[in-house]
Amino acid sequence: MSRLIPTIALMALAAASCSKQSKLSYPDAPSDDTVDNYFGHEVADPYRPLENDTAAATLAWVEAENKVTRDYLSNIPFHDALRTRLEQLNNYPKVGMPTKLYDNKYYTYKNDGLQNQYVLYRSDTPDGEGEVFLDPNKLSDDGTVALTGTYMSHDGKYTAYTISRSGSDWTEIFVLDNATGKTLDDHIEWAKFTGAAWQGDGFYYSAYEKPTDGKEFSNANEYHKVYYHKLGTPQSADKVIYENRNEPLHFHNVGITRDESTLIVMGGGAGNGNSLYIKDLTTPNSKWVTVEESQDYDISVIDARDGKLYIFTSADAPLYRLVTADVKAPQRANWKDLVPENKDAVLVNAEFAGDKLILTYDKDASHHAYVYTSDGSPVREITLPTYGTLAFSTDADSPEAFYSFTSFTTPASIYSYNVDSGESSLLRSTELEGFNPDDYVTEQVFYPSADGTKIPMFLTYKKGLERNGKNPVYLYGYGGFNITLNPSFSANRLLWLENGGIYAQTNLRGGGEYGEAWHLAGTKQQKLNVFNDFISAAEYMIDEGWTNPELIAIEGGSNGGLLVGAVTNMRPDLFKVAIPRVGVMDMMRYHLFTIGWNWAHDYGTSADSPEMAEYLLAYSPLHNIKNDGTPYPAIMITTADHDDRVVPAHSFKYAATLQAADTGDQPKLIRIDSKAGHGAGKPIAKVIDEYADIYSFIFYNLGINPVEK
Repeated sequence: MSRLIPTIALMALAAASCSKQSKLSYPDAPSDDTVDNYFGHEVADPYRPLENDTAAATLAWVEAENKVTRDYLSNIPFHDALRTRLEQLNNYPKVGMPTKLYDNKYYTYKNDGLQNQYVLYRSDTPDGEGEVFLDPNKLSDDGTVALTGTYMSHDGKYTAYTISRSGSDWTEIFVLDNATGKTLDDHIEWAKFTGAAWQGDGFYYSAYEKPTDGKEFSNANEYHKVYYHKLGTPQSADKVIYENRNEPLHFHNVGITRDESTLIVMGGGAGNGNSLYIKDLTTPNSKWVTVEESQDYDISVIDARDGKLYIFTSADAPLYRLVTADVKAPQRANWKDLVPENKDAVLVNAEFAGDKLILTYDKDASHHAYVYTSDGSPVREITLPTYGTLAFSTDADSPEAFYSFTSFTTPASIYSYNVDSGESSLLRSTELEGFNPDDYVTEQVFYPSADGTKIPMFLTYKKGLERNGKNPVYLYGYGGFNITLNPSFSANRLLWLENGGIYAQTNLRGGGEYGEAWHLAGTKQQKLNVFNDFISAAEYMIDEGWTNPELIAIEGGSNGGLLVGAVTNMRPDLFKVAIPRVGVMDMMRYHLFTIGWNWAHDYGTSADSPEMAEYLLAYSPLHNIKNDGTPYPAIMITTADHDDRVVPAHSFKYAATLQAADTGDQPKLIRIDSKAGHGAGKPIAKVIDEYADIYSFIFYNLGINPVEK
């Protein structure tokens, strides 16, 4: 098979085409004369009609925009070669961690290389080939139905599984008979942000009432309820177990202890954390007990043993801690420290493996893991090879555990681990044909932001790369919602690395890298810190001699799409290419769609106060596009028709405004995918198509031609 030589050739033709592109002709977008008033300040919203994603005029505009984008991308001479190489890089066997479930069998997700969705296998041993238990590729012809979760009954007889169609957040629940493999008649619709918590011959789940026809993917979601479904009955017979009619915008997620004695409901949506309620299922007509009413802290029950709840929390511990509580008196006043807050690292996960605990910490955005006794005494650290990310699969009744370790240049390696002996052994690893991870290096640097705060950043690149100011840089960030960007592997990213690019992943404020204080420093009226942190990352790469503004491409998705849109407006001179993906672009109206209201604890809303509205308006990507001839980078926006997390109206209005503005001759395209959503569960064929478009656009507009041989 042909492949791309991993080198960079600057071709005069490509460079000329990138520097002297004629301005494209874009379709006229549906518009009107809408003007909103925010505390006496009038703000025009001329492309308001694009918020109606099912209107004929919007659909026609989408079709016309996609034609412009496809025509542009198809004329990039190396586009098809890039797609071929991406397919080669993705075509390797992928095997997840085995998980031992209640039927004493091991379940493992596998993908033979280019299957659109991972297949779930069942075997008698952790390293066995096993048999197919559930293949989501058979649920649709095009791979757009994704398996999003499996939940086995405690007696091992049934498995409830959740699916998503076309990338939507809407969830459907089905039930398998584990012995026969047959799907039962039970079918739950309009569930969202839920699993299935089994009790007896049924399960608890969370769902909304059926939405208005035609507005399933845009209207605000209200009144999330917890239901109980009894096997063999229709959904219409399901009983409401928990709801809060006074708080229509709260989420209610449900769990249950392994012995089915205690039902747990976590409420969210109003703060940075969650409320917590429990109910004794052993006593008929028992009342709900409030553990914590506020949503100011993260609070979750990781296990219940011997009448005690084991709770993972940020309450009175911004870097998180483990506590215990008597199930009969579970309120915060009665909590006892099990593993106190570590002042040097953030506790990010805790789980039982037999009678011991495995704790995972973040230190400078990289994972470290430790074994503790059940009374909170440290036993040992689990040794890891380099910067990376961990995930564990444990059995609460056995010392047998498994963990997955991945880095920027190596796919997941799976290890078996015995928490009693400390013995760790490699169960399986993966080698990619034509790619040697030893040819690359990852280093971590710390650079000053505008206010002097030190920001960590990972740099991954080919060994021997010179600091000559001529290296292309792919700068990625997120900076929000207490989410930490840990080292991660992407086969698609290898295309960038093997062609001499530097991948820079920066850990901005707003994330969870250093606990709640780091998170809050990038929220509400501190949000500019996030943008300044990102801009400073680009300036650092230039000042340190790695690159120059003509070779920097920036990318981010969702909240990261907001980031890319905002910094492009702030410093259009600093970047050559910008890829805002499924971004939150209209900060004045984001809270009015689907679950946008749930982001208010990070952003604030335009309805909060004159000061908050003014602050949002000052950085909102949609409202700050320059229109005075200031040259902007080449921009390609991405979104999808089934994105009901960040509705496509954000990207639609941003694209229409950008294309109508005077921002120079660089392309301003929008790529609108069909039968796709915010990103989760996207079939591999669509992922490869998308990255072929993204990398082609980036390379072409940087004046770089990855030469095919």
